[in-house]
Amino acid sequence: MFSCGPQENPDPGVLSVTTGTVTNITTTTATCSGNVTSDGGSSVTARGVCWSTSQNPTTSNSKTTNGTGLGTYTSNITGLSPNTTYYVRAYATNANGTAYGRQKTFTTNALQGIPSVTTGDVTNITTTTASCSGNVTSDGGSSVTARGICWSTSQNPTTSNSKTTNGTGLGTYTSNITGLSSNTTYYVRAYATNSQGTAYGEQRTFKTLTASGIEYGSFTDSRDDHQYETVTIGSQVWMAENLAYLPIVVGPEACSLEPGHEADKYYYVNGYNGTDVAAAKATTNYQTYGVLYNWPAAMNGATSSDANPSGVQGICPDGWHLPSDAEWMQLESFLAKNGYNFDGSISSEWDDPRLKIAISLASATGWAASYFLGVIGNTNTAYDIYRNKSGFSALPGGYRVSGGRFSRIGIEGGWWSSTQIDTIFAWDRKLTYTESRVDRLNGVKGNGLSVRCVRD
Repeated sequence: MFSCGPQENPDPGVLSVTTGTVTNITTTTATCSGNVTSDGGSSVTARGVCWSTSQNPTTSNSKTTNGTGLGTYTSNITGLSPNTTYYVRAYATNANGTAYGRQKTFTTNALQGIPSVTTGDVTNITTTTASCSGNVTSDGGSSVTARGICWSTSQNPTTSNSKTTNGTGLGTYTSNITGLSSNTTYYVRAYATNSQGTAYGEQRTFKTLTASGIEYGSFTDSRDDHQYETVTIGSQVWMAENLAYLPIVVGPEACSLEPGHEADKYYYVNGYNGTDVAAAKATTNYQTYGVLYNWPAAMNGATSSDANPSGVQGICPDGWHLPSDAEWMQLESFLAKNGYNFDGSISSEWDDPRLKIAISLASATGWAASYFLGVIGNTNTAYDIYRNKSGFSALPGGYRVSGGRFSRIGIEGGWWSSTQIDTIFAWDRKLTYTESRVDRLNGVKGNGLSVRCVRD
């Protein structure tokens, strides 16, 4: 004898059975074959397979019954639990007892669900096209057969709206969105489909460009999942809405100017006099104008000076920062030199006395009316092509004045810079419904003003 190997049935005079391969495994079922190769001299009265979550199962565990006699048979194993390891053996019984085949092992499939998918940023926005990425992070236990981006001018788009198709399976992909209308707000979500259904990622919002070439986008603050529209102006990317991050809230009487309290941080919502954050967020003023911050809150503990041209993060989310005085000047200079004055004239710098860009920064609606020449509140249709031409969408959120009251909502808006003048004052910007220019003011740090963040 040169070699030997294992045999399930070495003696043809003994009842013997072999266990076949386990196939067709699902979450709760499987298939296994058997073969009675010898009856041991006595008729086989029962045969099948038996299984258990413990090794070496017997007919006292779960089993099938698949007829009698010699030969092959196939057993359907049912009633299993998902994602569970089982042990199975074929068996055969005659008058002398029960014989078992070799043990096989298998694991049932995990429960299936819809996939998991995330929506990336919207980029490369033009008047009629945009790009958006997606990432299928889980297939839910069943192969992803379709994935892409869907969009609509209504919220929560689905695959019944416009969509792209970007292959199958897990991983990242980028979709090219086409056929859009200019100067239009769209909602977009990534999607992924498997046999269990279709899953959607987070909704993103973007606005297509106007003839002036404004590039819109969106950003979600991970601290509170608040989504902001953004706008590219020159080489800067600004939030096109006031910051609305509100960790705590106080009434207007709270002030940081008392000796020893100059660095106290206060957060206000115009018109709200309580301390309940949820109640403050439920107000129309919060939802329209966001939060008013005193300068220590806007800076969030950081310090700055004119030597810091890039601003500091302050209260802004990661990847964004509170703009410095120099960055405000950069914005104003770009608009001055690129035809954003209400009369189409060109100014040389941010402080040019001919600068008339306020109406191009202000939201087209929401301001008190005025008949002064070229001002934000002038409703003359001759100025319509300049209303919010920059896409900055400034609103008159008013402010909390150092005397301890809210004021000027609907007629003025003020925004902090990160650049301080001295221990009492810091530079800010103000828009007023009766003005055609942006005011650069030395704001009292105890005032509550709005915040616009600029991307790092």
